[in-house]
Amino acid sequence: MSVTTEDHNPQPNRAATSMISLLVQTLKPFLRLASLTAIALAFLYVIWGLYLAGEPIFAVVAFALGISIVILFGWARFYTWRFVFPGVAAIAVFIVLPVLYTSGIGFTNYSASNILPFERVQQIHLDKMVKAPDSGRPFALTEDLRLYFAQDDGRPALITGPLGAAEDDRLIATPYEGDAPETQNVKAVLQNRAALQKLIVELPDGGELTMDGLREFATSAPFYTLDENENLNGVDGTVLVPNHEKGFYQNEADEMVTPGWPVGVGWANFTKVLFADGIRQPMLEIFIWTCAFAFLSMVFTSGLGTMLAVVLEWEHLAYKAIYKIFLILPYAVPAFISILVFRGLFNQNFGEINLILGALFGLEPDWFTNPTLTRSMLLLVNTWLGFPYWMLISAGFLQSVPRDHFKAAALENSGPVRNFFAITLPQIMPPMVPLLIANFAFNFNNIVLVLLLTRGGPDIPGTIIPAGSTDLLGSFTFRIAFQNSGQDFGLAGAISTLIFIITGIIAYVNYRAMQRLAAKRSARS
Repeated sequence: MSVTTEDHNPQPNRAATSMISLLVQTLKPFLRLASLTAIALAFLYVIWGLYLAGEPIFAVVAFALGISIVILFGWARFYTWRFVFPGVAAIAVFIVLPVLYTSGIGFTNYSASNILPFERVQQIHLDKMVKAPDSGRPFALTEDLRLYFAQDDGRPALITGPLGAAEDDRLIATPYEGDAPETQNVKAVLQNRAALQKLIVELPDGGELTMDGLREFATSAPFYTLDENENLNGVDGTVLVPNHEKGFYQNEADEMVTPGWPVGVGWANFTKVLFADGIRQPMLEIFIWTCAFAFLSMVFTSGLGTMLAVVLEWEHLAYKAIYKIFLILPYAVPAFISILVFRGLFNQNFGEINLILGALFGLEPDWFTNPTLTRSMLLLVNTWLGFPYWMLISAGFLQSVPRDHFKAAALENSGPVRNFFAITLPQIMPPMVPLLIANFAFNFNNIVLVLLLTRGGPDIPGTIIPAGSTDLLGSFTFRIAFQNSGQDFGLAGAISTLIFIITGIIAYVNYRAMQRLAAKRSARS
């Protein structure tokens, strides 16, 4: 039997592979250049769109990002920077830029009444119209929806084309002779009111009429006219002068006429926060409560979570899995749902908690009107929401504590409490320090809990701004910016800047203190 063998020559395959590799290496620079060009063009399109939309700040940010990407990925000398660029860009866009933008607003009078640019405010005043004296003409709608103006005071009768024939909301009125046509009642006017309000009737003498009520059209004239000094002169003799220091037009009595426009006010908002009695007093009280709330929340959530984790680690405890499931449930339920459920449970009139306390002890606490009880309720609910997270974190840290230490302690008849403070806590505290600081910083700005549960109430008496006994600095700022009738964004920006500085200082001091405490505990062990 003969066996046929074929010679497999690997040389052609190697040659093809080499050619493909050479082709890729040749085209690689061109592909990279094409990609960078496409990215640059895309960023130029976005930058131009932002500029046309009147957003120069965002256009500058987009330009900086685009030029950074092109430079870092276009030159090999910046290769190592490509790995840190995403993190640096994220910090710049999502942390540095908002902080700078918010701080910048704090130096302006930006608010609900000072939100439009000066040119737009000026145009709003110039668009105000006034009815010209003795220009009103009664009208009626005919059966085919023409406007008929009857003869009066020597003015001839006029009639227009049908409403449906209006071009650019304009109809031409022509003289009408003969008997008055059949007209409809005011119900027809009401049915066509939207079209009539936009309609302009051109008169034979060149004048124009617009709707002035359900039964009359009249000639309208601008109430203000603009002079060479940008003053607005009214038909009644009033003069409005622009005040670019305060961002409002002022009349002869120095009264501000809304709307206004944003202008720089220097340190006025910061001075108001620090020295105005109606703001300084509630803000100081809110600041103290914010620090106390953040610290107590950190202590309660971490303490309860760690205690439960230690209990669940007890080797003689039965049904551990069931206990863990029930204790993790508060963490599994979305926080906003739990907060709203607690708001119903603590309802002073119909809540289950007051019903139970009233039936057993005859007590009906004023959870939402007594500042002390409201703050206690807030801490209780926040502890309920936060302890499962700390229980899971502590359970992981406990796994790193060597069991041999407990065996050695057992020889000295050391109890569980002493074991925890002498063995467990010193070893789990160092990795817990950053998490404790994060917990403090989170609760320092935990405005969702406050706004959903207490809405900041009960209000602090004697304030000129919305301020409540359970307000945190963040919710206090939110209410000033978005819930106050004036929506003072400038004042809110100043408070936000101070909050940023205070939070940074407290976090750093807290970090240094806990770091030293952890070092001392480790040294003792």
